Amino acid sequence: MKLLEGKVAIVTGAARGIGKAIALKLASEGAAVAFTDLAIDDNAKKTEEEIAALGVKAKGYASNAALFEDTHSVVEQIVKDFGRVDVLVNNAGITRDGLLLRMSEAQWDTVITVNLKSAFNFTHAVAPVMMRQKAGSIVNMSSVVGVSGNAAQANYSASKAGLIGLAKSVAKELGSRGIRANAIAPGFIITDMTNQLSEEVKAKWAETIPLKRGGTPEDVANVALFLASDLSSYVTGQVIHVCGGMNT
Repeated sequence: MKLLEGKVAIVTGAARGIGKAIALKLASEGAAVAFTDLAIDDNAKKTEEEIAALGVKAKGYASNAALFEDTHSVVEQIVKDFGRVDVLVNNAGITRDGLLLRMSEAQWDTVITVNLKSAFNFTHAVAPVMMRQKAGSIVNMSSVVGVSGNAAQANYSASKAGLIGLAKSVAKELGSRGIRANAIAPGFIITDMTNQLSEEVKAKWAETIPLKRGGTPEDVANVALFLASDLSSYVTGQVIHVCGGMNT
């Protein structure tokens, strides 16, 4: 039997990148997958088809995760379509990097809203569903910079640190209802965004990592699967680093 047979997972911001890898990984272990993105464009439709090809129910939903009412509406529709929610992966996120003294209020507000408030919105919406089921797993996608900070990323680092605090708080509040909450802190992961860097920059970065390579979206997805499944049934309120040892 597959690890997530009969389970339903929501993955936010999953049309591409790490979110897509997580959605596919959960589906490969039997989970039906509802995923969200700002728009269900060609990328999102392709993701939906790839998930469905694994033999599970899949549907993409256009949703602005940063909007409270929009989030509650889409979760309500997902529950109608899928019947339950067992796993929530709060993956939606953006960057608007810049030095603190040059950072605009809009840069700060946008990143905090999209990265952190969206996780609050979805957690707030799915918690009653999971409480009725007396079971559920919530996974927040943080970052190593949410632990260590990073120059020119005050907004991003603060949002990712907030996701850790949110996971730890939810773990304490909802643990008695059978709901677990954890965070993943990826390091340098090779995605379309990082592939825009020069080979020289990527090589220098790899030299700072004990494993001497960047991670893959699948590396992150494997940990998400662990936290989503009963393999981690006694793991809650934790932060798992997927960084090749760069944050030790």
